[in-house]
Amino acid sequence: MEKKRIFSFSAFPYRQKITVDGFYFGDFGEKTVAVMGSTRGDEYQQMLTASLLVKRLKKLEAEGAIPAGIGILVIPTASQFSMNVGKRFFPVDNTDINRMFPGYDKGETTQRLADGLFKALKDYKYGIHLASFYLHGNFVSHVRAMNTGYQDNSLAADFGFPYCIIRKPQPIDTTTLNYNWQVFETTAFSVYSGYTNMVDMEAAAGTVDAILHFMVKRGCLRPTEGLPEEPAEKTVILPDSALTKIITNDAGLFFPQVELGEKVKAGQVIGKILDPFTAEEVEQIRASCDGTIFFICTDIAISQHTAAFGIIGNS
Repeated sequence: MEKKRIFSFSAFPYRQKITVDGFYFGDFGEKTVAVMGSTRGDEYQQMLTASLLVKRLKKLEAEGAIPAGIGILVIPTASQFSMNVGKRFFPVDNTDINRMFPGYDKGETTQRLADGLFKALKDYKYGIHLASFYLHGNFVSHVRAMNTGYQDNSLAADFGFPYCIIRKPQPIDTTTLNYNWQVFETTAFSVYSGYTNMVDMEAAAGTVDAILHFMVKRGCLRPTEGLPEEPAEKTVILPDSALTKIITNDAGLFFPQVELGEKVKAGQVIGKILDPFTAEEVEQIRASCDGTIFFICTDIAISQHTAAFGIIGNS
């Protein structure tokens, strides 16, 4: 393993430089797999997952599990400054690094950050972004790919997750890391692992296992003792239209009544909203279809017209 400074630059007078570090494994001259951790300041789960991956790869490399001609890069975080001050987006101008790719080296701070990141990450054969959702919540761990015409959906099953969601890109997606990776001919996936602004060690460790499983299937790691076994169930590949969002009609204190991954029936009460001043029940949230709870919002105070749950319907 070798820790290298990806890039650094001065963004503020009288402050330390902004720096981004990466960890290289295997043949440093090769570009086989790149893993990007957090790009936002509240993505603690994503940074934890990347750091656990660094720890596992360091051990595997010492055991000789990385074949010759394989180069792996892991960048745990692109936004140490945002994390230090507890802001999801870049604190100076409230911009999102993952909406700035492929970047611009003479632009605003986040454009320069994206440019430096992308120069380090592009040209890899496979790219994995540990992504987060725009709402606070918990997902069934899964992998996503954008339907850009460049993606290879069949490779998503190599992670061993229960689901792969194929997303139809919107105009706003064209400036994400995943989309630009694919445009520059990297086979790219976004991995969602449990929470965002809190940590789940079990989910993070499971995601590391999934990434290592992908690397073994792609010939980037030799099968050795301690690596994850073949999952019992095959990955189900679904379009994002297969995910049904359950939207709140009222605001208040939110109390889910089901667990992530639970099977539910249409009409079943899956959540309740209480009036924050009287504790009276103002809404019973019901499942709109039979299926599996795929997403649960973790906001205690939930707003009206907010996605409280996501359900993958039974086919």
